[in-house]
Amino acid sequence: QVQLVESGGGSVQTGGSLRLSCAASGYTGNSNCMAWFRQAPGKEREGVAAINTGVGATYYAASVKGRFTIAPDNAKNQVHLNMNSLKPEDTAMYYCARREPCRTVVDPLRRHEYNIWGQGTQVTVSS
Repeated sequence: QVQLVESGGGSVQTGGSLRLSCAASGYTGNSNCMAWFRQAPGKEREGVAAINTGVGATYYAASVKGRFTIAPDNAKNQVHLNMNSLKPEDTAMYYCARREPCRTVVDPLRRHEYNIWGQGTQVTVSS
């Protein structure tokens, strides 16, 4: 059974940085289709960044492009989300997600393309 565990959330001021980590276990295969989503109170869960290591591709929402980076750590079976220049509107619960089996999809930032989810980690950015 595949499991995902997020860590690294916290509180920072505007302009600060955080690094989220997602540890994956229980999976087989060499390709990883992983993503980070976020959900603010009263809002829909939205895709932030995704990666498909099988084809070497990354994807970003327009709102975070240039500020966030998704990066795999294959040695540790982890995926990180490096977040820079944080803004108050980045405040949300952040979730790690995985698509099993890993395959190319039209919209890698679409919530329904992922069938395994972590429990979430809170990110709060104050002004």
